[in-house]
Amino acid sequence: MRGLSSFGVLLFGLSAVVLAADPEGKATFEKACKSCHGPNGEGNPKIAQMMKVTMRPLGSKEVQAKRDADLKKDVMKGTGKMKPVTRLSEKEVDEVIAFVRTFATK
Repeated sequence: MRGLSSFGVLLFGLSAVVLAADPEGKATFEKACKSCHGPNGEGNPKIAQMMKVTMRPLGSKEVQAKRDADLKKDVMKGTGKMKPVTRLSEKEVDEVIAFVRTFATK
């Protein structure tokens, strides 16, 4: 019986981790970021070519090394040729950043 309740606690804990992966961040990423950054954060080659830029994969060590505050600034104020994303609330930007963290390369 004790093993069964430990399993339940573990299962509940894993459920919390899955929920923490933030489906809202994914949905917001898909509606506001995916067209340029691609579904997996690798960048849309057509957009990169059109803008004459090299898009760093969002899972790259360089991007993942940035602090959340710096990523938030990049999104809200723009960076390089990326224009500010003004249609997202600060909460949505935070959720997108949490989702982008799931792209980290191992």
